Amino acid sequence: MKAYRRFTRALLLAVAGLLAPIAASSQTVAGVTEKEIVIGSCAALEGPSSFLGRETLAGAEAYFSSVNDEGGVNGRKLHLISQDDGYDPARTQACWDKLIAQKVFAMGFFVGTPTAVKYVPLAESNKIPLIGLFTGAQTLYTPLRHWVINVRASYGDETQEQIGGLVKTLHFKKIGVIYPDDAFGGAVLLGVQNALEKENAVSIATAAYTRQTTQVSGAIEKVKASDPQAVIVVGPSNTVAPILKQAHAQGWKPLFVTVSFVGTDDLIQAAGADAEDTVVTQVVPPYYLTDLKTVALYRRTMQKYMPAVRPSFVSLEGFVDAMVMVEGLKKAGKDLTREGLIAAIESLHDVDMGLGPQLKLNYSAKSHKGFDHVIPTIIRGGRAVPFTDWSIVESK
Repeated sequence: MKAYRRFTRALLLAVAGLLAPIAASSQTVAGVTEKEIVIGSCAALEGPSSFLGRETLAGAEAYFSSVNDEGGVNGRKLHLISQDDGYDPARTQACWDKLIAQKVFAMGFFVGTPTAVKYVPLAESNKIPLIGLFTGAQTLYTPLRHWVINVRASYGDETQEQIGGLVKTLHFKKIGVIYPDDAFGGAVLLGVQNALEKENAVSIATAAYTRQTTQVSGAIEKVKASDPQAVIVVGPSNTVAPILKQAHAQGWKPLFVTVSFVGTDDLIQAAGADAEDTVVTQVVPPYYLTDLKTVALYRRTMQKYMPAVRPSFVSLEGFVDAMVMVEGLKKAGKDLTREGLIAAIESLHDVDMGLGPQLKLNYSAKSHKGFDHVIPTIIRGGRAVPFTDWSIVESK
């Protein structure tokens, strides 16, 4: 009888040992298997702002493909699932729900402020990492959002660079702003107002236009009437290009300035000669500066995996966002968790990303902002040319 009980006990222990791995595997994190990590993205893939979404994803997908070809992250391949939100705040919940249904581990490569302000609370309430958003709205940076990781400099950084150059170097007194009546336009306008206050300059003429429309004549006339020396034009290229064209057709040629969200390369194509001498602040270096290690890597990688996609500032930013995500995944280790990914990114201090000495990652538990450096460029000869001295914009 005792021998039988010993046999039974040994058998139960053996069975428990066999079942333990099965039980452990059933408790894995959503979107993570032994072979794969699933990442989700919502961006504008169709519609008037689709250039931004498609380019952002092209850069991210190219980098993911190169990582996968080298064995993945800690033995797991990266699988990117993308959904279209059309840059429409009304479609954000449905896009988010689709990604949740597909059990993604983390999300990234989202585009636009009006949509981002909808996604951020969803990331926070669902405790899902959201890494790399193509927007610099201050609400993403302050207060700290635990589950949101920003890579780029903010619109506050961009507008401070713009106003600093216009006021301190060029000594402009009258500055106007034409902006869309949405969260994006409001974010940039606030940045301009804050920057003007810092420079003790307050003269400003503003006018809003309906988002995602080319009906901009009313806004042009309102700002034109104040005769500003410079006008900060806010919007994606499909609205900024018509503003430049209509203004120039009327013979109105102040210094036009815009932020990185415009999609510089699409603006040049859409506006043609009317884009010349427009100043665009950038958050990544020009994609033709291949003496920079990561820019050279980006060009090689895009040529290999996305040969039909022309290089652009937008896809370079998507590429860099993907690099940051992968660095975090690597550092989080084999036993991957969502909280572990956030902690891993927070541990990235003074990391040289191969983009020049002024673009180093600096995260912490108190700051989820990777870069704060802004690169001003001016469109000359159909190319965005970087500069450090704002007096260059007067040399036409």
